[in-house]
Amino acid sequence: MAELKRTPLYAEHVAAKAKVIDFGGWEMPVQYAGVIEEHKAVRTKAGLFDVSHMGEVDVQGPEALAFVNHLITNDVSRIADGQILYSPMCYPNGGIVDDLLVYRYSSGHFYLVVNASNTDKDYAWMEEQKQGFDVALANVSSQTAQLALQGPLAEGILQKISDLDLSKIKYYWFTQGKIDGVPCLISRTGYTGEDGFEFYFSPQYAARLWNRVLESGREEGIQPVGLGARDTLRFEARLPLYGNELGPDISPLEAGLGIFVKLDKPSRPQGEGFVGQTALLRQKKEGLKRRLVGLEMVGRGIARSHYPVSKNGAEVGYVTSGSFSPTLNKNIALALVRGDLAVVGTELDVMIRNKPVAARVIPTPFYKREKNKE
Repeated sequence: MAELKRTPLYAEHVAAKAKVIDFGGWEMPVQYAGVIEEHKAVRTKAGLFDVSHMGEVDVQGPEALAFVNHLITNDVSRIADGQILYSPMCYPNGGIVDDLLVYRYSSGHFYLVVNASNTDKDYAWMEEQKQGFDVALANVSSQTAQLALQGPLAEGILQKISDLDLSKIKYYWFTQGKIDGVPCLISRTGYTGEDGFEFYFSPQYAARLWNRVLESGREEGIQPVGLGARDTLRFEARLPLYGNELGPDISPLEAGLGIFVKLDKPSRPQGEGFVGQTALLRQKKEGLKRRLVGLEMVGRGIARSHYPVSKNGAEVGYVTSGSFSPTLNKNIALALVRGDLAVVGTELDVMIRNKPVAARVIPTPFYKREKNKE
């Protein structure tokens, strides 16, 4: 069995008495004080996440823009230098390799942030796809640590130890600056539904920055947050998780990510505008057989990932994510169901321990903060 990988902050998590689990080959904290307490801290104050396990790939070369646009479904030519783009990355059949963030330094330089458990697979896929492009790739994941500070008080906490005016960093933009004197790439995206920042830096500074941010936010009630609350937070905001809402057998159109699929991207002389474009065009033309929906549990029980969903006794889909929602104080789920049933108000059943439990299709996202920092 392969040895589990650790981030540079493993010792800090152990010292904080975090419960550590195997997450995609990494030893990661699932909780510190408790999932619900950490979840509520992020919604009302601020939470600090160790996301150093995420993968980072540097892309440079004269054809970097053309290469990245061939790789992803979204259109990186539409954003400015210093801006960030979210996009699925597909196989030729329209299934999802991964979802990622694309940081644009210039038309010749991009920085791709991918999911931790997919890093090696993604990098191999990118290397395979770069044939015919004048571009160089570098997997810089092991040279990069990353922290995420999320919550309504995040900006004020981080501002105390930053040399930048953080209010000038717009949503889905990034810049270079210093936090506690440490050179960082600082962005404003997030995976919780709240405002917040990510900062990337050399791993040697990980413990120092982790402790300085916690110290800076002590008066505001900051908490370190594990993977448990990270999952419930992203789930309430309907942010997809690879392996749940996304995967090689699920297309971005089925997953409700059509806004990030630019089917009108021009094709290159030697083929598609992006990998999977032909399959996704066909899928859109023929109509979606499955769609991702939000469910509210009417009956008692929590819908868990991969529980079957039925209608009048016939199986019509399955749960991708399900949990008790600490913010809404009820049991909710995301499910991939037959396309004609993906209508708000539709009554369905979730099979929990082989018994049908009533559920209803409701609008998503389940939670949305009042204002984005645009």
